[in-house]
Amino acid sequence: MKRIQLIQILFLMIFSGSFLYQCTALGEAGYKNPVSSQVQHPAWTRNAVIYEVNIRQYTPEGTFRAFESHLPRLKELGVDVLWLMPVNPIGVKNRKGVLGSYYSVRDYMSINPEFGTMDDFKHLVEQVHQQGMKIIIDWVPNHSSWDNPLTVSHPEYYLHDSLGGFVSPFDWTDVIRFDYSNPALRKYMTDAMKWWYTETGIDGFRCDVAHMVPVDFWNDLRASLDSVRPVFLVAEADQPFLHEKAFDVTYDWKFHHIMNSIASGKMDATMVRKHFAWVDSAYPGDSYLMQFTSNHDENSWNGTEYERLGDGARCFAVLAATIPDVPLIYTGQEAGLNKRLKFFEKDTVNWGTYSLTSFYQKLIGLKKRSNALRSGDGGRPVFLSTGCDSAVVAFVRKKADNKVLVLCNLSPLPQAITIKDALLAGEYTELFSGNTLKLKRKWSLSLKPWEYLVFESNEKK
Repeated sequence: MKRIQLIQILFLMIFSGSFLYQCTALGEAGYKNPVSSQVQHPAWTRNAVIYEVNIRQYTPEGTFRAFESHLPRLKELGVDVLWLMPVNPIGVKNRKGVLGSYYSVRDYMSINPEFGTMDDFKHLVEQVHQQGMKIIIDWVPNHSSWDNPLTVSHPEYYLHDSLGGFVSPFDWTDVIRFDYSNPALRKYMTDAMKWWYTETGIDGFRCDVAHMVPVDFWNDLRASLDSVRPVFLVAEADQPFLHEKAFDVTYDWKFHHIMNSIASGKMDATMVRKHFAWVDSAYPGDSYLMQFTSNHDENSWNGTEYERLGDGARCFAVLAATIPDVPLIYTGQEAGLNKRLKFFEKDTVNWGTYSLTSFYQKLIGLKKRSNALRSGDGGRPVFLSTGCDSAVVAFVRKKADNKVLVLCNLSPLPQAITIKDALLAGEYTELFSGNTLKLKRKWSLSLKPWEYLVFESNEKK
């Protein structure tokens, strides 16, 4: 759903100046939070990259069957998990726009007829699996449309105001909120999700506004779905406690906004190391955070990555793909999509020449083969002093015999830097140019505006 931007901005202002960021030294040698996640991540998730699919806008037809033609291309791109935005029918009452919001669910047990049939959906799941990829669907547990049959058959499932009317969360006037104090609602939602998981063969769920649903519901749901087979759960939320028993992945919204703020000159590059020091102090060990420069909300409501990040868009994409933990690519990013996709109307992506496919393939390939970049248990970033730390982020992630060195000039000016650190020593191959380099403990170089360099070193013991 659309973010409540004022709340986010206020939180970020408090967050950036609070005691949370006074623990700069934390995290560089491993997790400092004594709590470890009890979530048993499926083994295939450690090097996974997620790709968000906007079925409505993906093809002129906007259907599952039409989307299937892109599966070989996405396999070649290297992504592991396809996340489909909600596939359920959309409410008509109080609908926004012509087609309405995907997140206004009229029937939890059916398929949006605009996309096809249930058989079409199951065929898509089979085709995704045949390509060796996984598929998860967007689930909307916090609210439904005004004309969902539950409003008649079970009005007690919903919150009511003092006059007995239904309640819309925030300014989301096309939906009404459920009441999770009702055990019967919890059972209904669990049974519905378990049906989809069991009957369609999907691999998990991305759960909308997960922080607005009680965490004990998620804890119980995780156990229920894992009893069928190991599930993959992504929360649209950034609360650390959601990792304790329920979710594999939460959004790193704070870092996303930090990147936007650095690009606009409101923050500097030192906020990167401060943020991940806080992450390591606040999140349970073996948590996965999702990193992104775009998604459906950001693209439609706040602008493309080119609007928000300007000439630094690729540099920030490199940072998001190499910093912990799970990279996300949104529909069209591999084609350099530079327009806001309409949210309530048909607005097909112009795929053009897929101009950034090679760029993302290289980043994804590194993620998939690198032990240092593994999610949860990979090497934590060790930030290196450059002499220009307000403009340049330099860090090493190392695990066993694999080391990745990343340099990002997060500024519109050239920067001359010098790094002195034993971690530098080694022989490297630069990811994008293929050039090889042998480094000792000291290295001086100049970086162009928004330049990025990614080096991989294999140090056999």
